[in-house]
Amino acid sequence: MKVLQTGHGELRLPAFLPDGTRGVVRTLDSVDLAACGVMGVMVNTLHLSSHPGISLVSSLGGIHRFMGWDGPVAADSGGFQVFSLVAEDPGGGRISSRGFTYRLGRKQKRRVLTPEKCIQKQFRMGADLMFCLDHCTHPDEPEAAQVESVEHTIEWARRCKAEYDRQVEKGALGGKRPLLYGIVQGGENPDLRKRCADALLEIGFDGYGYGGWPINLEGVLVDGVGYVAELIPEALSKHALGIGKPENLVEAFGMGYDTFDCAIPTRDARQKRLYVLNDAPETSDLGGRAFYRYLYIGDERYARDRLPIDERCDCLFCRRYTRAYLHHLFEVNDASAHRLATIHNLKFYGNLMDRLRALNRPGKGLPL
Repeated sequence: MKVLQTGHGELRLPAFLPDGTRGVVRTLDSVDLAACGVMGVMVNTLHLSSHPGISLVSSLGGIHRFMGWDGPVAADSGGFQVFSLVAEDPGGGRISSRGFTYRLGRKQKRRVLTPEKCIQKQFRMGADLMFCLDHCTHPDEPEAAQVESVEHTIEWARRCKAEYDRQVEKGALGGKRPLLYGIVQGGENPDLRKRCADALLEIGFDGYGYGGWPINLEGVLVDGVGYVAELIPEALSKHALGIGKPENLVEAFGMGYDTFDCAIPTRDARQKRLYVLNDAPETSDLGGRAFYRYLYIGDERYARDRLPIDERCDCLFCRRYTRAYLHHLFEVNDASAHRLATIHNLKFYGNLMDRLRALNRPGKGLPL
């Protein structure tokens, strides 16, 4: 079984990292996460910089102590969030070769996020797995914008690696060397994707992520996801940013990706969408959508249903409660409804990761 060694233990692969954007996986605590089989979490550098502030997180012992989480923590650079802010409100920021200039609200002061600051913040919070600042684009943007994105991403990756080396040399994090990942951009242009990947490989990182829009309008993976996996040597770790629907995650694993992060399972839980296996775990086919279905617990038909969400699930909810009870909790708007639904969905993902880990290697034994 492949593992990533981090300053806070092994990350057994493949691993799904639920969204802990602001230092919390919404509605759950660290005990809940461990019980769901979660190996690591993903936080966001930009959002933690805004509130409560990296200085506060650092002063309280770092992100692990702040969250009460002992396992690996990955830190997204925040580049995608700034890009989204600028795309929604061009007056709210701009992108240049220096980095991002932005403000999170009209009444807030402008901030600057450079590659150097991005890495410094991740070291100060104590992340185990760091991501370079990258320039994301929408696939519909013109060719000139895609070229500029790749140029910025490569140059920023060089600066991120240089700052990372400086931090390691001066003994940041007590000598525990975190992992640093580069992000491959290039939109839907294979030549640009190759140019970006080749440049990042030359710089040298611990792993590489797919950057940009991985899903098309039909909800399936774009061709670039597989192409980027082919550009990166098999022995190197690959992270699938934003790939989270179970069938897409399985497909990306078959392509060679071994870590994933997405808000889908936790967001689905809060929206009453729960996952149920269609067959017994040992016989269900992991190809396409056939191996699971959605159960919408808000439907009135579940108001008197005595079954658990999934009789084959061993999560806290399915061991103790009924569909009728969860339906009731949502009807009365009790906070525990979100917690119990989220526990179930993350346990579904934890069990899915266990099944994929049992395979000899990515792409082997998958009925795709």
